[in-house]
Amino acid sequence: MLVEYTSLPEISKVWIYPSNRKFYDTEIDGLNKKITSFLENWNADDETFQVSYKLVYNRFIVLFAESENPLTNQIIDASVGFILQLQQAYDIELLDKMNVCFKQGEYVQYKDLKDFKKLLKNRAVTGKSIVFDNLVTTKEEFENYWEVPISESWYGRFLKQTNSNS
Repeated sequence: MLVEYTSLPEISKVWIYPSNRKFYDTEIDGLNKKITSFLENWNADDETFQVSYKLVYNRFIVLFAESENPLTNQIIDASVGFILQLQQAYDIELLDKMNVCFKQGEYVQYKDLKDFKKLLKNRAVTGKSIVFDNLVTTKEEFENYWEVPISESWYGRFLKQTNSNS
């Protein structure tokens, strides 16, 4: 059942799909309709299954789910199948885990890890730069630890590497 994001408990499961580009304004309405339609039908047999989503910075698709019943691999696979459909429909990449999303000023940047390490080495980004930790797993983590300074994230280990290589 599709519910308001605010009504979901803090322990709700979260999946974050960063797009390799910002969604165009002309795509947003159709994207919202596709996501809503999927969520309304996703695991509809489970009456305790509650879902919501956010489209953040017109770049991240964030799905939330909570149920009294276990979230099976089949349920999760259905969402991944849907994300694969979105990738094709919008000619975007949403499942590449070897990338980094971070803020530069008001803009969200999407770089592969190798290029991100070069930016750190060249000090184009610093430990204070905001990075998105797309590996958070709950609504609470999403709200508190998704957008954090690089130095406070798991990406912080790359700061140590670049500093020791200087």
